[in-house]
Amino acid sequence: MYDLHRLRLLRELSHRGTLAAVAQALGYNPSSISHQLTILEREVGAPLLERAGRRVRLTPAAMTLVGHTEQILLELERAEAAIAASRSQIAGTVHIATFQTAARTFVLDAIDRLAEHHPALWVTVTHVNAENAIPALVARDFDLVLAEEYPGVPAPSRPGVEAATIGDDPLTLALPAGSGAADLPALADTDWIMEPEGTLARAWAVDLCRSAGFEPRVSYESADVYLHLALAVRGRAAAFLPRLGLAIPETIRAVPTPHARRITAAIRSGSAVNPALAAVREQILEAAASALDPGAPGNG
Repeated sequence: MYDLHRLRLLRELSHRGTLAAVAQALGYNPSSISHQLTILEREVGAPLLERAGRRVRLTPAAMTLVGHTEQILLELERAEAAIAASRSQIAGTVHIATFQTAARTFVLDAIDRLAEHHPALWVTVTHVNAENAIPALVARDFDLVLAEEYPGVPAPSRPGVEAATIGDDPLTLALPAGSGAADLPALADTDWIMEPEGTLARAWAVDLCRSAGFEPRVSYESADVYLHLALAVRGRAAAFLPRLGLAIPETIRAVPTPHARRITAAIRSGSAVNPALAAVREQILEAAASALDPGAPGNG
């Protein structure tokens, strides 16, 4: 019978790409992981890794093992959830990955409620961008991922992940303070602040500017939307801003757009019956519904 620990190391390598990344994530020495995978190759009786430049690539036999390992881990997760469901008290640890404005608004509200109703439950929160969050969920770094999708650039689906829409957050065009521009086409010669390249938000914003007939002059890059707002207030840059968590002052002109980012909550398949995770997800959904309601106190 194959060793489950070694199978998990192989699975981690399939998700993280390099031995160094696996070692960093699990707290092992890369040479130790390489040694364990060599032993697994002897157990299997077939090559599992092959060189691809400075990296290693999994062979077809290795990918077959990874597929079966995913099923084994899924059953173990279901078993863990079933045992947790048999307890009278909701306890344990739930790791959340989230983006900035969600973390500063409804995630904090949910944590307050969880601390009041489930004091034995420990919740951790990490700010992770949407592009890395779902792979980290699959790799079991997190139990619940809050992510954002933009019109025309939906996040790719991943096997073994269940995602549900929490709500839509309207996107606003912020014209720089003192700017004479009135709409998007008038901003062709204006400096912009946008999310870093390679992000869903950046791809959406650039596509929207191109559809208005110009290539945006991106002078500032940051994942911090509060910096986006500050630059618009100072008259330094135009920006697309979400409504969630931002109070846009009257010193800048905010032009509504017909677009919204979609906020989703994702978990691994089979984990929904875990009482701790279910409690966290319930409070997240309730807090998010309130935060995204334009008629709620503080949102108008």
